[in-house]
Amino acid sequence: MRMSRSITFEKGTSAQSGWYPTKISKETLPMDSTELRQSILKHLEFSMGKDLVHASLYDMRMALTLAVRDRVIEPWFRATRATYAAQSKRVYYLSMEFLIGRLLEDAIMNVGLTEAAHEAVAGLGFDFETVLADEPDAALGNGGLGRLAACFLDSMSTLGCPAYGYGIRYEHGLFRQSFAQDGRQVETAEDWLRQAHGWEFERPEASFRIGFGGSVAENGRTAIWTPEDAVLAKAYDTPIVGWQGKWANTLRLWGAEALTAFDLAAFNKGDFTAAAAPEALARTISRVLYPDDTTEQGKELRLKQEFFFTAASIRDILRRFNAEHSDLSGLPSRVAIQMNDTHPAIAGPELVRALVDESGMEFDTAVETARACLGYTNHTLMPEALERWPEELMSRVLPRHMQIIERIDESHAKAHPKRNVSIVENGEVKMGELSFIMANKVNGVSALHTELVKDTVFAELNALHPGRIVNETNGVTPRRWIKGANPRLSSLITDTIGAGWEDRLERLVELEPAIADKGFRNQFAEIKARNKRDLADWIERDMGIAVNPAAMFDVQIKRFHEYKRQHLNILETIALWQEIRANPGAGWAPRVKIFGGKAAPGYVMAKEIIHLINNVARVINADTTTRDVLTVVYPPNYNVTMAERLIPASDLSEQISTAGKEASGTGNMKFSLNGALTIGTLDGANVEIRDLVGPENFFLFGMTASEVVECRKTPDHAARAIKASNRLGAAIEMIEAGAFSNGDTEMYHGLTQNLRGHDYFTVCADFDSYWDAQRRVDAAWGDQDNWTRMAAINTARTGWFSSDRTIQGYMADVWKITPMI
Repeated sequence: MRMSRSITFEKGTSAQSGWYPTKISKETLPMDSTELRQSILKHLEFSMGKDLVHASLYDMRMALTLAVRDRVIEPWFRATRATYAAQSKRVYYLSMEFLIGRLLEDAIMNVGLTEAAHEAVAGLGFDFETVLADEPDAALGNGGLGRLAACFLDSMSTLGCPAYGYGIRYEHGLFRQSFAQDGRQVETAEDWLRQAHGWEFERPEASFRIGFGGSVAENGRTAIWTPEDAVLAKAYDTPIVGWQGKWANTLRLWGAEALTAFDLAAFNKGDFTAAAAPEALARTISRVLYPDDTTEQGKELRLKQEFFFTAASIRDILRRFNAEHSDLSGLPSRVAIQMNDTHPAIAGPELVRALVDESGMEFDTAVETARACLGYTNHTLMPEALERWPEELMSRVLPRHMQIIERIDESHAKAHPKRNVSIVENGEVKMGELSFIMANKVNGVSALHTELVKDTVFAELNALHPGRIVNETNGVTPRRWIKGANPRLSSLITDTIGAGWEDRLERLVELEPAIADKGFRNQFAEIKARNKRDLADWIERDMGIAVNPAAMFDVQIKRFHEYKRQHLNILETIALWQEIRANPGAGWAPRVKIFGGKAAPGYVMAKEIIHLINNVARVINADTTTRDVLTVVYPPNYNVTMAERLIPASDLSEQISTAGKEASGTGNMKFSLNGALTIGTLDGANVEIRDLVGPENFFLFGMTASEVVECRKTPDHAARAIKASNRLGAAIEMIEAGAFSNGDTEMYHGLTQNLRGHDYFTVCADFDSYWDAQRRVDAAWGDQDNWTRMAAINTARTGWFSSDRTIQGYMADVWKITPMI
């Protein structure tokens, strides 16, 4: 059915002349399958150069992508024109990561073409699901930081918040993970851009020269920076359409190119390597996400990456502002720049540099103007994760910015003479402090995290600037993480409470009365069972491991880090295996333990935990005594698409980080929304999840954040915990005896000695509490109907964790912007 649209036009008052819509309503114009089929065939012929008879799977997927993209362009253009006409304030979201995953299915769903696309593709002789699966995951992120940014883009478009996302167009992203024969992580380059990226538009006219190094000459109250080296930042735009196609914003990614791509003289002399060197060096900047910074070269590349995308974004923002306005003092009324973590922290000094050196603004005024535009989201409580750059490196790579940073630091010190905090200290530039001082609002990402930010990492700055820190608890988009990832559950929700919950997720509470009905619980349980059967089929097909779909699917999928404590999980798995072997007839709840996630290439301890998990899986899965009740599975190369498989099929969500270390988490929200119960500590958004679902529907264990601090004051806390726990001691001894390393007693020496010694993340101290909580899980699993009731309550009570709610909070508290729809 074709929807009508009503658009109100008025004469544009912006620098761009013409008539622009200022109000848009019901602008979604779904096509029927016949129209979409014609559009696909047109793109097959004129875009792909194929006829249907000779079209490959890739051709069909690209033709469908381009046909759907055509429909996305309409709201994209309307949104842009409406923003110009209203001269609206815009949000600019700067992030090193945008883990957007596959876009095709998401876009089809958001513009209302799911049924039409299925019919059109099937009518052309292709399987719709196979076509969707042919799209590679965009390798633009690693974990929660990037997935959060992607959810925010979706919500800003859904809410009609005029916005740009700014990041880097990585050729290879993080890395493709595989496991060597002995279970070690092996990193190879991602190749997602080997094929054309059908969603992006190359914008060669939006290019900026980004310099590094060189010298600075004073020129009155301004300065002239003459960089020694430079690359070209070229823009690639991807439209991000919101729910029902009412609005679309832009993700603008920067690719690095050489100013002179090819040295013909060197080529003609036969020096082919030298001829291509400028291009190769420039492209290095946008090749890999998070290059290994354990070397000096890696540190320099990472700093250059951060400046590259941030500087290009700031120049693009100023270009857009100057096209509409002449008075830069009005910048804060039109521009809100959000720094997602410290990676874009150089945005403050770069904006000040542009205002002072290029526009002649007085320095203090420039700092205040920049601060009024900037917001900073903190994602970590670990001081070592708040970036620090050697002063020598900053001075060499960005000499003018180092001067500005020092002046900002001096100005802040003068304004607060009794302060004991500074940006430049002990030969380092502290990017967390820089971000805080240059932002008008600093936000934490869960209630607990925000309070800890105030009390720990930024305690003194919080005292100096009361009210600057606010909380915006994270959320996830229900369109991708329920509607798209779990269509069976989505249908049940709609059948139960009616349509329209997808952009009003708080309506999930309307499910609660139905949960008392046995018929509803049976439907809920059958949906979970079917999702588990699908996942079991995929595991067997891809990994050759047969798992029991009737078993509890116990899942921990996260970036690998010691504070996330995947090693606590595998230690409990070893102990459980030993208990089952000793008492095989004790009626154990059958479990499939599923792990997923990558470790940074230079993170030795995290990679050893991965190695151990794979070797434990090898041994346990070969044990004929226990394999019917305990299986360990670790699919390689975890990404968004894998998460969309795992989360809807999960029974138990492992959120077991050391209390006080996880800022929020968003995976925990996705699991709860999809009807998984949580075993977790009082950390991050676990606190809010437990408050919402009720303590009786959450398996709590472990020390609180304050108890962890007290525990660390006892030097031998780990040794005491091991001595007190026979199970823990036996598990560690098995590792040390070579039970999972073919008799090699030294293989995991570093890991076990860390547990026996420092154990900063209190794995040993929390082990027995974790074990006991897992046995409560076993007991609860024994009553399947009550488990289903608890799972359904999790779904019904976690609608608050929509990223729409989060973005509404940012719009009101941080950005001071009203929606356009």
